Amino acid sequence: MYVPVKSKAGKQLMPTTPPVARHLIKSGKATPYWSNGIFCIRLNYETEEYTQDIAVGVDPGSKKEGFTVKSDAHTYLNVQADAHKNVGKKVEKRRELRRGRRSRKCPNRKNRTNRLAHKERIPAGTRARWEWKLRILDWLSKLYPITHVCVEDIKARSIERAKKWNQSFSPLEVGKQWFYTEIKKRWSLLTLPGWETKEIRDSLDLKKSSKKLSETFEAHCVDSWCLAYHSVGGDSLPDNRDIFCISPIPMRRRELHRQNPQRGGKRPRYGGTMCLGIVKNTLVKHVKHGLLRVTGFDTRGGLNLSEISSCKRVVRGAKSDSFRVLTKLNFQYR
Repeated sequence: MYVPVKSKAGKQLMPTTPPVARHLIKSGKATPYWSNGIFCIRLNYETEEYTQDIAVGVDPGSKKEGFTVKSDAHTYLNVQADAHKNVGKKVEKRRELRRGRRSRKCPNRKNRTNRLAHKERIPAGTRARWEWKLRILDWLSKLYPITHVCVEDIKARSIERAKKWNQSFSPLEVGKQWFYTEIKKRWSLLTLPGWETKEIRDSLDLKKSSKKLSETFEAHCVDSWCLAYHSVGGDSLPDNRDIFCISPIPMRRRELHRQNPQRGGKRPRYGGTMCLGIVKNTLVKHVKHGLLRVTGFDTRGGLNLSEISSCKRVVRGAKSDSFRVLTKLNFQYR
């Protein structure tokens, strides 16, 4: 895996190899830092800001997605991301709970007119799915000098009766067009249909795995690599097949009450993004267990700390003198 490089002025430069990065750090010419699990360096001296064309291939999916950062010479990073889902169900459940509170004698927000009626908007679940892809691209652009983005163009199922409906009102089509508009504001956009991606893969004699949920290069990143290869060219075989797996962090937004009453018929407050003055999913370094993330607070005092790659709790009720706050995480990685 290549090491991303940032200039002294904060501009992204071409990545370098680990031996060169170690030499720059030991000589004091660079400062190391981490960006959501990716090791990077920042130069401490002025240098020529020369960059090449770097493309990102994006292979959307319903459960898993592939991203590949590639230039003409090398493949810098392969990312396999879990798709963002179940947001629409959460919004629907919130609506049901809010209506139920209005019929009970408890604090609630009074009903009001729909301020979004007759306005162009994207459904919550659709927007969350495509915003997740855009956040990943923004994160990658902070590591590499990206110039092109090539996306596999997916289309809604079109039958003779619903052809016009799918093109105009399908959540897939609406979210996709919004995603393309946002990409054009930042980078150069190129789209390819799925059958052209398959032709490129077959012409390069690359195989795609039938196990879509497996965390391997052949599952999704092989398609994203073909898309990036179509944009910038280069060697016909991937020189880097390692993948970096990420997933959205499960967030429990603040709820006025729990869904079910607790002992005594009471409904305590639940959720939130702050824990004793620290934002949830903040990366901390514990004196005994190393790198962990903040996932909640204990009723007896202190914070609950869990693993970075899962929700498994490691420390319960950690005091402020037992860990050091590092940075906020944007997603889970493994």
